Amino acid sequence: MLPGSIRQRLTRNDAELALQLLVRLDPGGEPQLRAAVREQGIDILLDDPRLPEALRTQETGALASLPLLVYVLVRRAMREVREDDRTATDFVSSIVLHFGLGDRARRIREHDDVTYDTLGDLAVDAECGDPTRAFLARAHMGHYALWLAGLFPDRIEAQRHRRGGPGLDYFDDMGRRGYEMAAHHRLAHAHGVEQMFEHAAEHFPRWRLALNHMSDRVLFPNFHSADKLLRQVTWS
Repeated sequence: MLPGSIRQRLTRNDAELALQLLVRLDPGGEPQLRAAVREQGIDILLDDPRLPEALRTQETGALASLPLLVYVLVRRAMREVREDDRTATDFVSSIVLHFGLGDRARRIREHDDVTYDTLGDLAVDAECGDPTRAFLARAHMGHYALWLAGLFPDRIEAQRHRRGGPGLDYFDDMGRRGYEMAAHHRLAHAHGVEQMFEHAAEHFPRWRLALNHMSDRVLFPNFHSADKLLRQVTWS
């Protein structure tokens, strides 16, 4: 299932901080910007191409909430790969935020007793006789593949070279498969997430690439390798 909506967690304080950061870059534009927010809502701030760097570099940006920071950085990366759907950004940024907390990436729900170390383990339970566990395992296959291959592609490639582990194509295939299976489960229709999982399966490689962009720029900007260079050349 979805980890939850980030956009719904953004507060008035998040909006005001984003606005103040942008006003610092153009003090004379504050009246027009405030008018635009009143007319169009917070998305006019979240979509501003100047906001990601303002959040990362200006001192006030250190006060940003984690949901605001994650959403804005993922939104920028998703738009770079021509994914402009805000619902898709919310979906992906929610995974990034929640899977970074504790060992949530290894559990199909927050307090589940079972932990999963591989996509293969999840694939087994995706076909189990418990309908709820099977559904959650299928969705988690997609989430886990996207999170791991999106944010840690160089770790995957290093393991492929050193230990003969699976490459990024394997994660793309397993991620798509997980979301496709989840979309076809009766609980997806019951919870109203059937179309979202279908969209995730169809766009999985693009979303994974978006997270690769974000990871290279934000998480590991000083890491250099032949695999990373090859990925970046392939983007262009």
